[in-house]
This record gives sequence, structure tokens and C-alpha cells, in this order.
Amino acid sequence: MSEEELRVEAETLGKWERHKFMLLVGLTIVISLFLVGVAMALYSSSGAAQLDLSRPGYQAVRDQISQTEDFDGYPATGPLDKKALDEFRSLYDKKSKEAMDVDGFGGKVLSDSALSIDAPK
Repeated sequence: MSEEELRVEAETLGKWERHKFMLLVGLTIVISLFLVGVAMALYSSSGAAQLDLSRPGYQAVRDQISQTEDFDGYPATGPLDKKALDEFRSLYDKKSKEAMDVDGFGGKVLSDSALSIDAPK
């Protein structure tokens, strides 16, 4: 096709056909803003916002947090040998047992002790 043929074809396109890409970008932005709004509404209405200590308003409260158990997790670097695998398996089994011990259908599933947020004894 020559340049002249392309110009004639572009002139015959309708208004919407010429601006399809910009319409797509605009609709994508509108849909994403709508979904973010829905997510933020669910975040605040579900009560999760009150538990989020990373918010700037709770900076003074973060120093008062105490954990009953220090769990550093498994190191991300190091040798991958039988000793490392055994250590990982023991840490995994311990945390897995704690998670399985909670009765998912009981009334105490959301208690402070079940969520490990109770005051240290």
C-alpha cells in the first residue's frame, strides 16, 4: 500500500474507529479505579483497616507490640543439604501443627489466643 492509499483509508474511518486505542486506555483506567474503590470499601468495612498497624496513624502503637515467640523464619540463603532440609521440615511441621490445632468451625477461632495476639503471660 502506498502512503496515499493509507491516507484515504484513514479518512474513511469513522470517529470511533480512529480513537479505539484511546477509548480502550480510558476504559481500562476507569475500570481499575472502580475496582480499587471497591477494594478500599471492603478493606474499611470489613474491619481489616483497624488491624493494619502499618498505617501512619498507628506509628506510636507499634512500639507497644510484644510477641510471645520469636520466629525468624527460614533463611533465604545458605547451603542446601540434608541438615538444612531437616531444619526446614521441623520448622514447617511445628507451624503446620499450630495451624491444624485450631478448630476452624469452633467459636474460639477468632479469639486473641487463637490468632496469637494475646497479651504475654
